[in-house]
Amino acid sequence: QVQLVESGGGLVQAGGSQRLSCAASGRTFTSYGMAWFRQAPGKGRDFVCAISWSGGSILYADSVKGRFTISRDNAKNRVYLQMNSLKPEDTAVYYCAADTWGRGTSRVSEYEYWGQGTQVTVSS
Repeated sequence: QVQLVESGGGLVQAGGSQRLSCAASGRTFTSYGMAWFRQAPGKGRDFVCAISWSGGSILYADSVKGRFTISRDNAKNRVYLQMNSLKPEDTAVYYCAADTWGRGTSRVSEYEYWGQGTQVTVSS
């Protein structure tokens, strides 16, 4: 079993920055692909970014490319999402997800474990 716990959400003004953190349990964290997804009210869960087990493959949604950065610290069993130049349309619940195959893809269906989510609200 893998448990994921997100933190770092909150209210931020447009143009500001915020850093989300996801703490993972499990001794095999280094073999997991990790991703961030988000879900705005009344919408589906959208891919934000992903990182493979080695960090050698990183993917971003076009909507966040150049503004968001995903990184991982395998020694701490953590994955991070640095969000800069935030826009009101970035407002959503952000979820951390783990893919035990290690690939770190953009497909929701490939992620077996999910955190409870953390709310990010960007005010205009």
